[in-house]
Parts: sequence; C-alpha cells; structure tokens
Amino acid sequence: MKKKEKAKSQSQLGLILFRFKKNKLAYISVYVLILIALAILLAPLYMDYDKAIKQNISERFISPCWEHPFGTDLYGRDLLARVIYGGRISLFAGLAVILFSFIFGVIIGSISGYFGGWVDQILMRFIDIFMAVPTIFLAMAIVTALGATPVNLVIAFVICNIPSYSRIVRSSIMTLRNMEYVEAAKCCGTSNLRIILKHIIPNGIGPVIVTATISLGTAILSISSLGFLGLGIAPPTPEWGTLLADNRYYIRYYPYLGILPGVAIILTVMCVNFIGDGLRDALDPKMKK
Repeated sequence: MKKKEKAKSQSQLGLILFRFKKNKLAYISVYVLILIALAILLAPLYMDYDKAIKQNISERFISPCWEHPFGTDLYGRDLLARVIYGGRISLFAGLAVILFSFIFGVIIGSISGYFGGWVDQILMRFIDIFMAVPTIFLAMAIVTALGATPVNLVIAFVICNIPSYSRIVRSSIMTLRNMEYVEAAKCCGTSNLRIILKHIIPNGIGPVIVTATISLGTAILSISSLGFLGLGIAPPTPEWGTLLADNRYYIRYYPYLGILPGVAIILTVMCVNFIGDGLRDALDPKMKK
C-alpha cells in the first residue's frame, strides 16, 4: 500500500514538473534566478567585500572601465561589488520573509479553517487588525520602532505578510474539512493534528505555494522601497534600494549609477514572477488532461 502511495505521489510530482517545463519562460527563469543567487552567495570567492564599503574619494564617479566594470559611486566604492553584496539582503531577506510568512500563515490559517467557531472568530479578528493597515506603513512603523537591521526588516515584513497567507489557507481548509476522506479519518479515530498535517494541508497547499512565489517579488520590491525611503539597512551596508537612494541625485549626470541596481531589481523580480506564473499553470486543476 505504501509503495502505491509513493508511486502515486511521484507520478503527481512528475506531472506538475512536466507542465512547468512546458512554460519555457518560467523554466529559463529558474536557471537565471539560480545564477543570480550563486553569484551573490559565492561573492567572497571572487570579490573582496572591502570594495563594496571602503571609501576612496579620489576614485569617485569613475566611469565603467576594466578595473571598475560598472564604475564607482560618489564615495569611490565599486558599484558592481555593492550590487552583488547588496543582493544578500534584498534577495535572501525576501526569501526569509516568504518562508516565515508561509509557515506562520499556514499554521494560523489551518487552525482557523479546520476548527471554525470561536477559534476562527478570534484568530481572524486579529488578522483583520493587521490587514486594516497598509503593508508599507505597518512595515515602516515596525522598523522605526525596532531599528533598521536585517533581522528587524525581516520581522516587519513577516508580520505584514502573515495575514494574507492565513486568509488563503483558511479559505482552502474550509472547503476541504468536510470532504469524505477527512470524515473517514475522523471515523478511524485520527487526531485533529494528524488530519490537518496529513490530509488537509497537502491538498490545499497549491494556491499558497503560488502566492508565496509571486509574493517574493513583492517582498524584494518592498525591502528595496524601505531602503530607498531611508528606513532600510543603515549605510555603508549595501542594499539595492539604498543604492538607488544614495545615487538618485547623480543619476542624471552618471546614468550608470542607477542602471545596474535597477536592472538587478527588475531582473530578479521578473524571474520570480515568471516562476510564479509557471507554478500557477502547473498546479491549476483545469490544466489537467
């Protein structure tokens, strides 16, 4: 019996991968995003971090050349090094935000949707409180109160994103909790925790995965937006939004100062959105033949 279940799960996964590969743009975006992540992770192997933070006023505003392929900024720091090391906060902080938001959102939404009643009412009223405040304003308030550090930045956006995940999971769970296989599990004496983890979440997780993937692009943009507004990571630590904010007064005279950070943000967000579209099509039941 276990072998049949394993074979069935493998066949379902293979079918999802087959549909995903049919979306060439999403498939290519996976490799592009992996290359970007590797370039950021392996940066210490081929580029000194001092080039990203060490000031050298005598070399300020050097146009792209062999020594500085993308030029230097107003403090003489290598722009390419700052963009690569800045991705560690913009990209991986975004991944951390989505991961923790996903985990807590699934937990809250599952409990609320499965038990219903007063449990649902209490949890959803707390969720409504956070959803009543625009995400960016709530994040600004939390970062201002806690301080502009990478950890506090992640905490702020996790708190802001949990409500949306909880709502999506709750709606999926409420449609599944009365299914026949759930009733059968209850009749067999299966505990509520096992029913939620074994039967309900695996069957209702598809829409949440798609939402999480697409939300990664939004998280990266939000983190960059706070950096641009001056509420992100404190200098001299590089971050994509902070790079644009630092150089915005000089982009008119030195366009390269805004092109590379902007391209990094656009390329990363586009890849994430294309992957999200591919997953949506692969997990959509209407696509099944």
